[in-house]
Amino acid sequence: MPATTALRRAFAALAALPLLTLAACGYGSQAEDDGNVEVAAGAKKIDGLDSVKIGYFGNLTHGTALVGVQKGFFQKQLGATRAEYATFNAGPSEIEALNSGSIDIGWIGPSPAINGYTKSNGTNLRIIGGSASGGVKLVVDPDKVKSLEDVKGKRIATPQLGNTQDVALLNWIAEQGWKVDPQSGKGDVTVVRSDNKVTPDAFKAGSVDGAWVPEPTASKLVAEGGKVLLDESTLWPDGKFVITNIIVRQEFLKEHPKAVEAVLRASVETNRWINAHPDEAKAAANEQLEKDSGKALPAEVLDPAWKSIRFTDDPLAATLDTEAEHAVKAGLLEKPDLKGIYDLTILNKVLKAEGESTVDDAGLGAE
Repeated sequence: MPATTALRRAFAALAALPLLTLAACGYGSQAEDDGNVEVAAGAKKIDGLDSVKIGYFGNLTHGTALVGVQKGFFQKQLGATRAEYATFNAGPSEIEALNSGSIDIGWIGPSPAINGYTKSNGTNLRIIGGSASGGVKLVVDPDKVKSLEDVKGKRIATPQLGNTQDVALLNWIAEQGWKVDPQSGKGDVTVVRSDNKVTPDAFKAGSVDGAWVPEPTASKLVAEGGKVLLDESTLWPDGKFVITNIIVRQEFLKEHPKAVEAVLRASVETNRWINAHPDEAKAAANEQLEKDSGKALPAEVLDPAWKSIRFTDDPLAATLDTEAEHAVKAGLLEKPDLKGIYDLTILNKVLKAEGESTVDDAGLGAE
């Protein structure tokens, strides 16, 4: 079997893997319901729905979801329709939950969104909004790695084979003129796929020399003595690149557009509140992280991590297309047809109503 074929099959198999620790539903941990938010008197169910099921990661790059849950923005906009939440550790598990109907709407990174869309031949999801940019760094042991050139020959961790940061590191390595087999991670740089939960311990133990990771893992490594060698935002025009999008099941979008609009209104409201109240928003996100995981982030991790993330309604569609090209170049993805992956109609309706500028789908919108 040709190496590229084996790699693509391995990547496809990886994308179907569930989380190692799952809730009873089989797809993710149930976040604490937004029970502290009272439904306004006389509020009605949207589209007759009893609930809308929303998924997100326990990462600061999913800060819109964290703050929206904690401050009750989603429940407020959904009225008497209950907001239900599930948290995930990895994109493939969230895509599986979306496909099964275990969630309706989710916050997710670009690579799993691209992979989920292409694997279904464009039938399972749409990207309906943006959420965050930035918040990804290459952090290294300063005793072992003193310059970008020193990365050659070192062991660098990423969260998962084929995930957004893995693709970014492989692309950066290729741009240095170095060679790495993307499946095994072996080459001029050894790419070690390591769950974000264990990477700080691996770094502390010296089994990896650095990591290309999202926040708050990057700042956790800095707290362990690491040094930020490269902020990924410096590699992108205007320092902006998509790290988190909002996706929806196409069936749910078609059948319940009012519910989708309510969630998008809440997302826009949340992002506006975050940007107007950064310190309060940071505290709210950390409080929700503690509810979801049982552990809050210490200030030395939370403060720099939060500062490096930009919260935006713009899905930065052109950068998603570029990230897909990087995955193709790395041999992790057949050249995808992304036409139709976006439907920003409802988001732009919400933005117009709020007096905000509309956003662009970079020619990848649904007909």
